[in-house]
Amino acid sequence: MNEITIHWTFLPHTDPEASLGFYRDLLGFEVRQDVGGGPMRWITVGPAGQPDVSVVLEPPAADPGVTEDEKRLITDMMAKGTYARLVLATPDLDGVFDRLKAGGAEIVQEPTQQPYGVRDCAFRDPAGNMIRFNEVR
Repeated sequence: MNEITIHWTFLPHTDPEASLGFYRDLLGFEVRQDVGGGPMRWITVGPAGQPDVSVVLEPPAADPGVTEDEKRLITDMMAKGTYARLVLATPDLDGVFDRLKAGGAEIVQEPTQQPYGVRDCAFRDPAGNMIRFNEVR
């Protein structure tokens, strides 16, 4: 059987320093790469102890094939929190929630037992991406 793992995933960012404040300072992710500058800056972060799993924070619509209308649509969707999302897992949902709340992260949903069996909470990162946390035990 082939072993398949998640290596990189991409999320857009609009403010590199605010994104570092969220992912590095609040979540405790390691900064693995930081390249480019200004609006064209790519920052790779990931959970400590998981060097093979990374989140690349990239400029939205950096692809030269994206039209101006598409860029506006992406920006609008990011502002509403409907463009991108990431689901993370933790055995200490309440602790993570309290830490992010104390750090000023935008709360979308407090810890809740969902009818489909998972207990979770949700925040938005500085770019508007939905970041959900599932409790795993």
